[in-house]
Amino acid sequence: MEKITFQINDREVEARPGWTVLETAREYGIEIPTLCFHEAVLPSGACRLCMVEIKDGDWSKLVASCIYPAAKGINVYTETERVSNVRRWIFEMLLAQVPASPEIADLAARYGVTRTRFPVKDPEEMCMLCGLCQRVCEEVVGLSAISTVDRGVHKRVGAPFLRPSDVCVACGCCVNICPTGAMRALFDSIRGETKTTLTQLTA
Repeated sequence: MEKITFQINDREVEARPGWTVLETAREYGIEIPTLCFHEAVLPSGACRLCMVEIKDGDWSKLVASCIYPAAKGINVYTETERVSNVRRWIFEMLLAQVPASPEIADLAARYGVTRTRFPVKDPEEMCMLCGLCQRVCEEVVGLSAISTVDRGVHKRVGAPFLRPSDVCVACGCCVNICPTGAMRALFDSIRGETKTTLTQLTA
């Protein structure tokens, strides 16, 4: 199949049909930070940390690289002033949303963000509600043991409909894919149980 040629940071790159900008960048070792993206599941563009700028003369726009398809002739930039500004705001919001996550703090620090101007509501919160745990359970394991329940500020990860369920097989996929350490913390919080399931964690 004919490859798609375009530019990333003024460097000519080639993508296979169906690849996204992020997948192409990773093929060439070009760093774009991500949290809600994982190769094992379909991309969702939830965290927006992978934003890049598409430029064409005087025209430009910001897009989420994990869901933006590679296209012939586009010019992609990963470190412009607009991108850096958006990335900084996202990191600050994450530091306020999930202040207890060392993974988030470490990644933010790598990009020069060590503090947030936003109020911290729960100093022990680690879950950023990226949905990776739910998606890996459905798309890879083939179950639906995990769901996001409630809405708005009350939204959280739990068993579907918050009802007891024995669907969870304790495979650990949700723990391994979680980018913030939230699922590991949940399982560790009830260490010593003979069988840990999501129902126990959300009861």
